[in-house]
Amino acid sequence: MQNTIHKISLCCLATLLLFSGCKKQEYTFGNIKTPTGLTLTTVIAGATTPNPAGNGTGNVTITSTASDVVTYNIDFGDGQTQVVPSGTIVHKYSNPGTNNYTITVNAVGTGGATSTISKRITVFVDFAIPATILDPLTGSGTKIWVTDNDAPGHFGVGPNTEFSPIWYAAGPNSREACAYDDEISFTRDIINRVSINVNNKGASFSIGAATGFYGFSGGDNCYPINTGGTKLLAFMNATSGSTPAVSTQIQFMVPGNGIINFGTGGTVYEILSISNTSLHLRSIGADGNSWYQKLKPKP
Repeated sequence: MQNTIHKISLCCLATLLLFSGCKKQEYTFGNIKTPTGLTLTTVIAGATTPNPAGNGTGNVTITSTASDVVTYNIDFGDGQTQVVPSGTIVHKYSNPGTNNYTITVNAVGTGGATSTISKRITVFVDFAIPATILDPLTGSGTKIWVTDNDAPGHFGVGPNTEFSPIWYAAGPNSREACAYDDEISFTRDIINRVSINVNNKGASFSIGAATGFYGFSGGDNCYPINTGGTKLLAFMNATSGSTPAVSTQIQFMVPGNGIINFGTGGTVYEILSISNTSLHLRSIGADGNSWYQKLKPKP
């Protein structure tokens, strides 16, 4: 019994020594500093007194400076945002015609403290959507498109140097049901700007490489992706290096998560071909590959 009591006493003593030897670990994140002296300047390319909205390229040099800043988050006012550590960037606006944008800069300091500044600018973009694109896309005002699920290659993928789905082209009616029930509405306004509205009936298909882009995790599957309501599209000349033999050489950017039918993580779509009865699109996905979809007017 005495040996047992002696062993218990030794264990208690060891425990007390262990706890008494422990010190509370202190962590520090340094001083939290809010950026001060935040400035925002813009230079619109080609702007003159007679043409203050610029030369039509849409290029604007945006510069922000501040003290005690770690990085800058810039909202360009056209649906696009970007982290710009240097505070200086040349941004290209793409909406045709003369449009107003509010640029908002959040200067981020240590500990996440922020200072904010905004500026409103007017930018002219010399680009008109060709009638050969606009008329079949929107009809007389609004036109609803759906997946051309009976067409070979209505869903496909290939290398980003090509303009056809040479790796995989889906056979008719071979994909998930959620990829076939979406209704995509293209609408033009009185000055021929085009908006898109996607009704995905609650779910859209996404490739596995892009699920994180839409706020989910997992492989190829259907997800309850929020399509974001009505969004104004930005049309421009294609930047892919395509030729007239394979493309209309016109592309458009979808603000927000960019989804049209199935999700690839891409937000810019090149119109490879279009007619009153078919629309063939190409985009570069989050995996760096070129993805294809074919649409047809809703019956």
